[in-house]
Amino acid sequence: MAQVNPELTLIAVLNEWMKTRSYITGYGPSQADVVTFKGLKESPPVAKYPHAYRWYKHIASHQSEFSSLPGDPSKAYTAYGPEAHELAINPKDAPNAAAEDDEDDLFGSEEEEEDPEAVRQREENLAAYKKKKEGKTKPAAKSIVTMDVKPWDDETDMKELEANMRKIEMDGLVWGASTLVPVGFGIKKLQVNLVVEDEKVSVDELQAKIEEDEDHVQSTDVAAMQKL
Repeated sequence: MAQVNPELTLIAVLNEWMKTRSYITGYGPSQADVVTFKGLKESPPVAKYPHAYRWYKHIASHQSEFSSLPGDPSKAYTAYGPEAHELAINPKDAPNAAAEDDEDDLFGSEEEEEDPEAVRQREENLAAYKKKKEGKTKPAAKSIVTMDVKPWDDETDMKELEANMRKIEMDGLVWGASTLVPVGFGIKKLQVNLVVEDEKVSVDELQAKIEEDEDHVQSTDVAAMQKL
């Protein structure tokens, strides 16, 4: 402990220690709290050391239980931490000691150093998860289209017309069911359903390809279209 004022040094470091804790060690009052409590002559000033003050008042409420609390009452409070603690103090109060940027724990750390292998494995798992998540692509947007394919006349071979149409292959195009629909004067149009990936297939381009079969196809129309 710094020799400027042992009790004030204890209070200052205790205040830092109790910022994130309720007890000196563990999760309940023990002899570690008792010997540290007895190491203080009076309650820490609340304005300057609020965390130490909170702890002091809480432990004071257990005074009637001091003798029954777990732990070794014969140990000094320094037994629960390093015997010396480098506390950052104003140089005017300790002219022979340089102020330190890093503060050590008064009572030691309750946390064990993490296993390097466990850290490495966790980092690898995290990296693999991120890579998998980044590699996921959203389902392609698709549309279902009902298209009318009109022949020249009633003498047009509709089987050939349909066969030629289905020979058309485009990435993202799936042909569906078809049927012949009467339009009058003995003429029937071919009505076909198909599914297209919106970013890969242009319906206008598909219509142009179908209409290249000039011997059979007079024109095409999109009768219906909706997103899947």
